Amino acid sequence: MGANLFTNYGEAVAMILFGIGFGNLLLQSNLIKKIIGLNIMDTAIYLFLAEKGYIAGRVAPIVADGVTSVEAYINPVPSGLVLTGIVVSVSVSALMLALTIRLYRRYHTLDLDEISTLLKKGGL
Repeated sequence: MGANLFTNYGEAVAMILFGIGFGNLLLQSNLIKKIIGLNIMDTAIYLFLAEKGYIAGRVAPIVADGVTSVEAYINPVPSGLVLTGIVVSVSVSALMLALTIRLYRRYHTLDLDEISTLLKKGGL
């Protein structure tokens, strides 16, 4: 098992990062910390996809020097998924931060438990 874990250390790091982000998302009541946890989870998924798309000894799929053999290049699909995911993640993070600012301006707190208590009281 140890040799297999050493061979797949990138995937193991991605799983650990995902667990850290997920735990942060579940256990924190501060909205900014929840956003950070979600971003850590996103990063873990991008790392996992990049690790799965990499093939040792191969290069990026840019035809150079007349080499057109498929066996010379890595798989470009995971790289495309990572780039697309990063763009979506930045947009989602910006939206979450904008909504967090609005919540703070209205309730004067970033604690989700306090906001929930204020809503149950019918305040603000």
